[in-house]
Amino acid sequence: MSGLGTKAFEGAVGVIGAGTMGIGIAQVSAQAGYDVIVYDIAEDVLAKAMAGLSKSLHKLEEKGKIAAGAAQQILSRIRTSTELEAFAGAAIVVEAAPEKLELKKSIFQKLESIVAPEAVLASNTSSIPITAVAGGMKSPERVVGMHFFNPVPLMKLVEVIAGQRTEEKAVEVTNAFAKSLGKTAVTCIDTPGFIVNRVARGFYGEGLRLVQEGVADLETIDKLARLEGNFRMGPFELMDLIGIDVNLAVSQSVYRATYEEQRYRPNPIQERMVQSGDFGRKTGRGFYRYDDK
Repeated sequence: MSGLGTKAFEGAVGVIGAGTMGIGIAQVSAQAGYDVIVYDIAEDVLAKAMAGLSKSLHKLEEKGKIAAGAAQQILSRIRTSTELEAFAGAAIVVEAAPEKLELKKSIFQKLESIVAPEAVLASNTSSIPITAVAGGMKSPERVVGMHFFNPVPLMKLVEVIAGQRTEEKAVEVTNAFAKSLGKTAVTCIDTPGFIVNRVARGFYGEGLRLVQEGVADLETIDKLARLEGNFRMGPFELMDLIGIDVNLAVSQSVYRATYEEQRYRPNPIQERMVQSGDFGRKTGRGFYRYDDK
């Protein structure tokens, strides 16, 4: 299967985390012709992720969305590992671990002694400052933000974020890599929430406040956003797709990073949903129900 564009570099693409975002990044990288290494802490997590990807790709093949034989070709370019040392030959490593600053810092500090000096280290964080992720590293200049959107194979935008000490070369490589995946890359500075998540706080926040104040129910708000706002999804439908837990974590991060600017204050409705374990589509229940019926 041919790539989506000209490859940005020779060498493997490393992906840290076999969750929804990580396996999506691995898929689009392999589809573009790169050899990919996916890391996670447990073999069973990796096996489940690869089984899910295989099922998804073969369905696409059956529907004619990808060429006959492409599924196996894509899968053949991806290997898995529970050892960070597997990234020794990677030209770029994209971290898609949970949104916890200390975890990300720890991963990158370990990585910089494993990968080649010229390798780029990219974080798929949606809200944590890249400058903070690179803090304490010997080579913070090669750390860059590479924020994909869910679902990765379908969403075209990638935000490329330069931290305070990120070198232009790392930004250039990351932009070229994103474009080689068929994505539209937009570069921005290291500001709270970057571009999309800053703008989106109002979309989610006002929807939640309208429900909280009893102005309208969530179904009505979603319907109006689609019919009159021409959005593909309303705020509650979108939170269910992204994950209410992820959405809350981003809201909390932006709120803290802006010194508790009130317009970014997280909503108690989200917090109760997370406490109950109702995260949206991935748990079968969120603002809406997702079951066999």
